[in-house]
Amino acid sequence: MNFEIIANGTFAALKVELNQGERIKAESGAMVSMDTTIEVEGKLDGGILGGLGRMLAGETMFLQTLSANNGDGEVILAPTMLGDIVEINLDGDTTWNIAKDGFFAGDMNLTISTKMQNLSKGLFSGEGFFVVKVSGKGKLFASSFGSIVRIEIEAGKDYIIDNHHLVAWPETTKIKIEKASKAWLSSFTSGEGLVTRVSGPAQVYIQTRNVKAFGSWMGGHIPLKK
Repeated sequence: MNFEIIANGTFAALKVELNQGERIKAESGAMVSMDTTIEVEGKLDGGILGGLGRMLAGETMFLQTLSANNGDGEVILAPTMLGDIVEINLDGDTTWNIAKDGFFAGDMNLTISTKMQNLSKGLFSGEGFFVVKVSGKGKLFASSFGSIVRIEIEAGKDYIIDNHHLVAWPETTKIKIEKASKAWLSSFTSGEGLVTRVSGPAQVYIQTRNVKAFGSWMGGHIPLKK
């Protein structure tokens, strides 16, 4: 199968060309358009427990499977959020963590499950107690709110990321939740609060916009009913 990320940026979409017999899975409701040779169906990937786990991590309970059962065909997929799409190649050895609402699509042989974070990370990371983890070998597509930027951190160096901007990172990445400034008051008056310290070597993907902050901004611009 061939992939192409089209309409890059805020309104990115994914075009997939499937050969007969090939399939791809994506988040529920992702299909925008497709050839008549493609069939779409909803599935509980990983069974009931897998679906419930995804819900706890902020994802949809069901995933959709798009299959080229009647010949070669094309399908266009788009995420729910206004944002970018990034392709991550999984090598079969490294499991990736995906932030809330971040899983978009991937090869059928990828395993989508959930991971429970420890108490401190669950309370303060901005992602909740559960994150999605993806393992196996193949192509993974993650989505974001805003554009996606890949950050390469050298060995022996640390890098600070706002908790609400993480998109995807290898499970082996060393991260630590801490306050943004030396003092608690300064951390919160700066508007940053808590951040994530990432220790290199590491490769992480971040998003350029903050859903929570955007929601607060929107709330301040919506007139109240009289």
